[in-house]
Amino acid sequence: MIKIRNTSKFLGVVGGVSSIILWIVFNFYNPYSNLKETEPMITTFLMLVLPACLAIIASIKPKKLLMLIAFLWSLPISLYLIGTPGIFALFGVTNIIYLISFLFMILAKKRDALEQ
Repeated sequence: MIKIRNTSKFLGVVGGVSSIILWIVFNFYNPYSNLKETEPMITTFLMLVLPACLAIIASIKPKKLLMLIAFLWSLPISLYLIGTPGIFALFGVTNIIYLISFLFMILAKKRDALEQ
């Protein structure tokens, strides 16, 4: 059970940090991004970085609801980016990591209830 809880925390933090790093690459090192236009940068910040920060917080303090919100919040743009060529399809992987972390949180809670 401790392993499941630690795995959930690890996956949440790794998924969140990976999303933040991918966002930095997406906006600042992408040859197709225009740094003069701030609207796409703000939109992707709101849809990718903020849920990543929420996922990190939700995994450190095991809060299932926050992890579910992070998953659902970043789901639309992650689904869109899955269809793109290149490394930015990895946003879909980070989103699935949020879901797996959420499911592990539920599993850990159920195991706690069964052991008592």
